[in-house]
Amino acid sequence: MHDLIDSPTDAVTSARQATALSLADRYETVRARTERRVAALEPEDMVVQSMPDASPAKWHLAHTTWFFETFLLGPNVPGYEVFDPEFGYLFNSYYEAIGPRHPRPMRGLLTRPSIHQVMAYRQHVDRHMRAWLAGDVSAELEALVLLGFAHEEQHQELLVMDVQHLFAQSPLKPAFDPEWPAPAPGATGRFRSVSGGLVRIGAEDEPFAFDNEGPAHRVWLEPFEIADRLATNGQWLAFMALGGYRRADLWLSDGWAQCQEEGWDAPLYWRHDGEAWSHMTPGGWRPVNPDAPVTHISYYEADAFARWAGARLPTEAEWEHAVRTRPDLQQVDDVAWQWTASAYSPYPGFQAADDAVGEYNGKFMIGQMVLRGGASVTPPGHSRPTYRNFYRPGQRWMFSGVRLARYAGSGSSGERLAFLRDTLAGLSASPKAFLPKYFYDGAGSALFEAICVTPEYYPTRTEAALLADIAPTLAASIPDGAVLLELGSGASEKTRMLLDAAPWISAYVPVDISADALDGAVRRLREAYPSLAVHPVVADFTQAIDVPKALAGRPVVAFFPGSTIGNFTHDEAAALLRFVRERLGPSAHFIVGADQVKDVNVLLAAYDDAGGVTAAFNRNVLVRIDRELGADFVPEAFEHRAIWNAERERIEMHLVSREAQEVTLAGQRFAFAAGESIHTENSHKFTPELFARLAEAGGWRIEREWISPAPAFGVFMLRAI
Repeated sequence: MHDLIDSPTDAVTSARQATALSLADRYETVRARTERRVAALEPEDMVVQSMPDASPAKWHLAHTTWFFETFLLGPNVPGYEVFDPEFGYLFNSYYEAIGPRHPRPMRGLLTRPSIHQVMAYRQHVDRHMRAWLAGDVSAELEALVLLGFAHEEQHQELLVMDVQHLFAQSPLKPAFDPEWPAPAPGATGRFRSVSGGLVRIGAEDEPFAFDNEGPAHRVWLEPFEIADRLATNGQWLAFMALGGYRRADLWLSDGWAQCQEEGWDAPLYWRHDGEAWSHMTPGGWRPVNPDAPVTHISYYEADAFARWAGARLPTEAEWEHAVRTRPDLQQVDDVAWQWTASAYSPYPGFQAADDAVGEYNGKFMIGQMVLRGGASVTPPGHSRPTYRNFYRPGQRWMFSGVRLARYAGSGSSGERLAFLRDTLAGLSASPKAFLPKYFYDGAGSALFEAICVTPEYYPTRTEAALLADIAPTLAASIPDGAVLLELGSGASEKTRMLLDAAPWISAYVPVDISADALDGAVRRLREAYPSLAVHPVVADFTQAIDVPKALAGRPVVAFFPGSTIGNFTHDEAAALLRFVRERLGPSAHFIVGADQVKDVNVLLAAYDDAGGVTAAFNRNVLVRIDRELGADFVPEAFEHRAIWNAERERIEMHLVSREAQEVTLAGQRFAFAAGESIHTENSHKFTPELFARLAEAGGWRIEREWISPAPAFGVFMLRAI
């Protein structure tokens, strides 16, 4: 093991399997697996050390052998002669009680002994271990043998990780094993409820466990929710696209410092060739699959991502309790170790042994965070629910991923009932349809922001450029001391153009249905504009846009960018315009963005991007229905589809059932034929003439209009009639 890895990971090949095999048979199995892992490596591959945290493959082979020689053969086999007295110095990892050792950062300088000598060393120790295991082994020594198995299995995992890091430095892009299977892509994760209470944590009556897994003890947990799958590369791409590596507000202080110092902008091993992302795997460099779990991230990145996603990391007690009680959790121990929010510290009553073996775990209980589960590189049977892996929070070359958690009970019962009512109505309609406002939970809002920066999605860039050009002219129409009220404010990015152009705006009232989106936007605006009064309103802007009483009497300018008005039918849009006119009064101004009719191919690409972000956004509504309403949709069983309805001049988004299936919600079953769709959203496109008629029907006249060059987008200044 490497010095801080020797202890981090683990446990022995499940001792439940050990009961079916003799110690000698298990010894042969474990040792043979190590040698199979290096079979494809060249001698040159096994000498080099790519960083201080890693060790050469040759060192792993020798160190695991040294463990058996030092702790079992030497003390227990009369007359045993060590293979080479120098090896004790060269291949000790961190055992102070055993004596001095070769400095860890210099392991890559050990050209001697050769790999042939190391393999001869293994054969020497194997021969003596076989003979010793053929005799009677006491229960105390059997426990030490099992620890030796677990120790070598740790190094089987570490060996792959270290060689992968080494090969990632090579311009030749070699593979540890070209046939290494990639993690299977899967459905988007859903949050699962877990009851709280007084629960048991830690190893108790286990056939084998490391000392740091006990003593078993009781922990009080509040009810919580945990994701049934790991976070995906696609979700991470959205995090990256929305500035996750550039937003200090998401990061712990030490993490932000390391992110800046080391220039992090993606998970370790990710590279962008100008067109697409790829990453280093044990199978070599491969394209990043958006639907596969993200790996090779630090605790700092995991924590920042969880914050961005409106969630958190589970504690290790929550993780263990969830795995024990929720059999529907997937990817528990076969993809990536999962960061928890728990610092690596002793359980109540923990005591390390007094001998050298007692140095195995206890001495590292400082400055590290716990990971749970297992990874694709973890040997079969090596993991269990009580297993406590640990690494420093900035490390990320190991196979580490994210399973999100959050506190139970988010959202009011009234909002949930409205959501349930509207969803049941939509599934009962013919054709089936959802209200698009339910797209915007925390994840949906984040995904929409990610859509806005895709290459194909022109509206955001085009409107932003247009607003930047006309901001001074718009500002001239904003009265001194005015209140700026924004409908569907989201991240409030475009708002800054008006605030900068009209610093005399006295207050800002963002109205959005997503509390998560509002919280982040308001925090950033208050930091950027400390003298601006910000009054966020969590509401459906089609039903509530009242100006707070504290701002009564001030002139109001409403702002509705993004062509969100295109999500409504023409009758609905006219009714919304009328509603705003009635609420804000006869002196109000209204700035509205409206996308224009244009080439169909441009439109279709904008709503079905090549990276699949819009598809993930569309399917996320099914994830939300499952999570908040208890339905059993399988989001991946529905295909995202965007179509152009020429008669109604609108893009339509649909979720199309890939097969005949049934879905249950609130005790009702809804059948889907293969190819049947749920109509989830419209995006109407306008001409200036059509929009003028619509505005007039809503009680407004166009005072000024600006239409951008192709791809055409319009901004309209409306005044109440």
